[in-house]
Amino acid sequence: MQYLKNAPTWLRFLIVFMLVLGIFFRLFNLEHKVYWHDEVYTSMRAAGFTRQEIDKEIFQNQIIPVSELQKYQRLKPGSTAVDTIKSLEIEDPQHPPLYFLMARLWMQVFGPSLTASRTLPALLSLLALPLMYGLGIELFTSRTAALLATALVALSPFDILFAQTARQYSLLTVAVIGSSFLLLRALRLSTWQNWGLYILANTLGLYTHPFFGLTLIAQGTYALLLMTVKTSKNTTVSRNYIELSTLIAIASSLILYIPWLLVLKNNYQRVSDTTNWTRAIVDFLYLVKLWILSFTALFLDLDFGFNSIFTYLLRLLVLLLIASAIYTVCRQTNRPTWLFILTTIFVPFLLLVVPDLLLGGKRSAVSRYLISCYPGVQLAVAYLLATKILQRRRFWQGITLLLITGSIASSTVSAFSDTWWSKDLSYSNGEIARRINTINSPVLISDIGDDFTNTGDLISLSYLLHQDVQLLLVKTPKLEELNMISSVAKKSQTFFFRPSQKLVEAIKQEQLQMLPIFAPGRLWQLKN
Repeated sequence: MQYLKNAPTWLRFLIVFMLVLGIFFRLFNLEHKVYWHDEVYTSMRAAGFTRQEIDKEIFQNQIIPVSELQKYQRLKPGSTAVDTIKSLEIEDPQHPPLYFLMARLWMQVFGPSLTASRTLPALLSLLALPLMYGLGIELFTSRTAALLATALVALSPFDILFAQTARQYSLLTVAVIGSSFLLLRALRLSTWQNWGLYILANTLGLYTHPFFGLTLIAQGTYALLLMTVKTSKNTTVSRNYIELSTLIAIASSLILYIPWLLVLKNNYQRVSDTTNWTRAIVDFLYLVKLWILSFTALFLDLDFGFNSIFTYLLRLLVLLLIASAIYTVCRQTNRPTWLFILTTIFVPFLLLVVPDLLLGGKRSAVSRYLISCYPGVQLAVAYLLATKILQRRRFWQGITLLLITGSIASSTVSAFSDTWWSKDLSYSNGEIARRINTINSPVLISDIGDDFTNTGDLISLSYLLHQDVQLLLVKTPKLEELNMISSVAKKSQTFFFRPSQKLVEAIKQEQLQMLPIFAPGRLWQLKN
């Protein structure tokens, strides 16, 4: 592969601008978006609570102020890091403890505020930038391509979105990029220090999220395929040694992960129950739409509606760019380079797609589950743009500016929005809170819900509702509770938030009338 020439001055300034703007977007308006269901659980686990003990305390057929729920987002009195680990082990074993322990330590130092909670992943996401530069250098031996890849990560709407989310996904991105960088470095310069750092990165990745395993499988596949590559004159290690060293390093990381593997084994049923939603049967078109949205969100994330043709027309152009980039890498780089790009992108993707197609489900439709694929896409696009720009192709200079404009526009719109597609269950919570807050001293009634997700979203709403809002959290829809609801309704305007089917039927049997107020958020009002 030929070395790319030095970047023109305008491109250097553009890359610096992209880096600065990407850092700005990560730290801007951190508190603005809905603190959604999963983020609530991050704070809950970090604080040392379990959902079971919270449910037992709050669903007691009593009227409580909305601020009462906020105590479950602060450190549990007398708790330790062991309580955080136990909370995950008992109720969320599919989530390893590394990020949650970091969040607990962060909470102890900076407090439990929404801004503080989101500052941690935002700062962690910045580590991806130097690591991506290092990965680009190892892969392409080109500062221009490496810098452009770093700038694309910095300004990526997807990466910015999850950098502002109090979950482990920005740390997972760092682990994926860091592990890939250290692998290529160890293959180029085989020392025990480099292999040790690679093992450490893999171990941290596994303790961040189980889907880091997709990256390890991709890297193992890459090492096996390298066996068919004739050893380069610049490489001193044999093909057998490359394979053996990589596989031993991956095995060593898995050995260090055994303690949490045992947790997963001992709590397999809980893992199955809490991830059952990923096995929901969806049609093929739904999967295709989410694949398009997921991969193109790396560069463009303007939403005109899930079923709007305009959403996909713009995205298809980005998808065409990605396909062109992969083709260019395969045509213009040496075999180890394009093998790395292909295995990085397609091995994790196929590991999720194949079960969905054969067994049913939507694992591959969850954008955050595809994080292992994304650095390969960004590297390929960076190589394509760098190559064309340095050849003074004006058309591709224009494409680069359009792509960057789309990323800036996407991140700007997102920065000033109080919700986004990533908020999932809690997408409508902002609008729900606005409607309830227009009423003086209302009462919001809810129960655990049919899918047991109301606890997280009630706490999410507690960040948004006015302090005069009161909650009546029902344990079981029996006569006593129904009489209490009737009594409350005579004194205050009363709303229902995502009531279970049992509660709805009990209300109807008592000849009380519920009026739909906001269908997307399942908000009802009790007619007086």
